[in-house]
Amino acid sequence: MTDTLTEAPTVTGTSAWETPERAALRKVVEDFTRAEIAPNMAQWEDDGELPRQLHVDAAKAGFLAVGYPESVGGEGGDAIDAAIVTEATLAAGGSGGLQASLFTHGIALPHIIDSGNADLIDRYVRPTLAGQMIGSLGITEPGGGSDVAGITTKAVRDGDHYVVNGAKIFITSGVRADFVTTAVRTGGPGHQGVSLLVIDKDTPGFTVSRRLRKLGWHCSDTAELSFQDVRVPVGNLVGEENSGFYQIAQQFVSERLWLAIQGYATAERALDLAVAYAKERDTFGQPLIKRQVIRHKLVDMHARTAAAKALTRQAVERSTVASKSDPSMILEAVVAKDQAVQCAEHVVHEAVQIFGGMGYMRETEVERHYRDARILGIGGGANEVMRDLAAKLLGY
Repeated sequence: MTDTLTEAPTVTGTSAWETPERAALRKVVEDFTRAEIAPNMAQWEDDGELPRQLHVDAAKAGFLAVGYPESVGGEGGDAIDAAIVTEATLAAGGSGGLQASLFTHGIALPHIIDSGNADLIDRYVRPTLAGQMIGSLGITEPGGGSDVAGITTKAVRDGDHYVVNGAKIFITSGVRADFVTTAVRTGGPGHQGVSLLVIDKDTPGFTVSRRLRKLGWHCSDTAELSFQDVRVPVGNLVGEENSGFYQIAQQFVSERLWLAIQGYATAERALDLAVAYAKERDTFGQPLIKRQVIRHKLVDMHARTAAAKALTRQAVERSTVASKSDPSMILEAVVAKDQAVQCAEHVVHEAVQIFGGMGYMRETEVERHYRDARILGIGGGANEVMRDLAAKLLGY
C-alpha cells in the first residue's frame, strides 16, 4: 500500500478523493472494519478500551500509519488519505471512540516528527506506527480547559534530567499509553514558557490517578495522570525548550480537521442507518419512510451532511499545500469543525428519533453515535472558543 499512496496523482476537487489508489485504500479499511472491528464494538464499549492487538493488526493491514512519511515508518500518503481512513472506518461500523483510541498517535506523534529528532523518532514514532507502542498527548489540566498557555505542570532542570510535577486530565488513551507527549512549564508564565517532553509510562512517580468514565467514546480509555518528582531525560525534550506552545498550535489545524471529518462521517453513517431502518420499519401498515415527515427529515439530514462534508473536504485539500500557520488555513479548519459539529449533533439526534425506542437502546449502533458525537464540540477547542477565534480571524 505504501507505493500506491506515494504515487497517487496530485489532483484537486472531488477527483482527489476518487483515484483508483484511494478507492483501494477505502476498500481495505472498510473490509478490515467490517471483519475485525464492527463485530467487536459492543464488547469493547463494555470493556472501556481497545485490545492492544488491534493496533498491531491495523498496522499489518496497512492503514494505521497512513498519512505519515515512509522516512519515519509511515505508509506515505497525505491528509486526504488519512481522511479516507476515518471516513471508511465510520462508514463500515466503527465509531468516534474507536477513531480516538486507535489513532491517538495522530495527536501524540506529529510534534516529535516535526522536531526531526532522530532518536525520539526511532524510540517512539516507528514502533507506534507499527502498532507496537501506544502514545498519548497530555495537555489539558484540572481547571485548565482550553487554556494551553496556562499550563502549570512544572519541569525543572536538574543536571541531565527534568523533574516533573503536576497533573493532566481527560487524556485520551492515557490508561493504555506507553508514553505521553506532555506539555510542561519550563519557563516563565504564559505561552513562552511551555515545552514538550516525552514521558514514559513506567517512569517512577508517573501514575494513572484514575480511569475516567464518560458519556460517550466508551471504547476509548481516558485518564487523569499524576506526576510526582518524575525524572525525565533531557534527551526527551521535543524541539527547543520553551517552544512547546508553538508546536502545539501548529497541530491545531490537523486536529480540528480530523474532528470535522469525524463529524460529517458520523453524520453520514447515522443517516445511512436511519434510511435503512425507515425502509424496513412498518408503522400503521406501511414503511416508515412513506411518511412525509420522515422523508423531509432525511432530506434535511442529507443536505446538512453534504454541506459539512464539502466544506471540510475543501479545507482538507487545502491543508495539503497550505502552511498550518496561515491565518486563512486556521480559519478554514475552525469553520469546518464548527459546521461539521453542528451537522453531526443534528443528524444523530434525528436518527435516534427516527429509530424511536430502538434508538435509545445500547444494542443499536445509532445510539453509540448519538453519545459519541457530543464530544466533538468540546474536544480540539470548544465551540465557543472556536467561534471567538473565527471572529478574530475575520476581523469582527
